[in-house]
Amino acid sequence: MPLLAEQIGPLDALGGGPLYRRLEDALREALRTQRLKPNEALPPERDLASELSVSRITLRKALDSLVEEGLLVRKQGAGTFVANRVEKQFAKLSSFSEDMAARGRTVRSEWLGRSIGAVTPDDALTLGLSPGAAVYRFNRIRYADDVAMALEYSTIPGFGLDGVDVVGASLYAALEAAGNRPVRALQRLRAVLFNAEQAKLLGIEAGAPGLYIERRGFLDDGRVIEATQSWYRGDAYDFVAELDMRARPKRCLIRCSIRKIP
Repeated sequence: MPLLAEQIGPLDALGGGPLYRRLEDALREALRTQRLKPNEALPPERDLASELSVSRITLRKALDSLVEEGLLVRKQGAGTFVANRVEKQFAKLSSFSEDMAARGRTVRSEWLGRSIGAVTPDDALTLGLSPGAAVYRFNRIRYADDVAMALEYSTIPGFGLDGVDVVGASLYAALEAAGNRPVRALQRLRAVLFNAEQAKLLGIEAGAPGLYIERRGFLDDGRVIEATQSWYRGDAYDFVAELDMRARPKRCLIRCSIRKIP
C-alpha cells in the first residue's frame, strides 16, 4: 500500500486540537473516501508511528477510537485491518443510501417490484389506514459497491408520494422531496436464517444467518408514513445501539453481530 502519510496528508493542515484527534479525523476521512480499502492491512504500529512522526501512544489512542467505532478491526497475531463490515446506528433514523454514502460506498438497487394498490388488512392496521386506501409498494435488493447487502420491502401510504416513479436510489430522499420524510421510527429486530429464495437473491448460502428488521416511520403529526421489512446479511452488518446513562458521564456501546455457528 502507498505510504499512509501520503494518503491522509499533513496533520498540521487539520487545524488545532490534540494530535491524536487530528490523526483520528484524518484516518476516518481516509476510510470514508476509501483511500483505505476494506480488508486492507495497516502497517505495524511501530512502523506507522515512525512514518507519521507521532508517538506510539498518540497513534494507539487514534486507532483505539476507530476500532471502537467498528471502522478498524484488530486481529490477534495479524495486525490492524480496515473493517469490511457496516455498522448501523439504531439511535439515528437514516436510510440505507445515507448509511452507505457516509462510508464512501457506492449504492444501487435492483428492483424486485414497485406498484400501487389497495391496502391489505394487515397493512391497514400497521399504517393506520382505512380499508381500500391506496398504498405504494417498493421491493428491492440493496447493493453497496456491487455487493448485495439487504432485501428491503417498503409500503408507503398513497398520500406520501406522487407516484411510484419518483423513487430512485433513495426512498427517504423521495419522501423528503414530498415533505413526508419520517421524523421518528419504531424498529423491531430478530435473528433469522435466510431461506433458499432469499439466499439466491443475495448470492449467499441458504441457511446463512441474518438480521430481520420491521420498521414503522412516523410524521410529526403522528401518522405512519412507512412500513418496511428488511433482511440484512449477518456477515456484513453490525447493528449498534448507544445507551446514554444520564446518571453517569460514561456511555455504553452495545454491538450486535450475527455470525454463522460452525
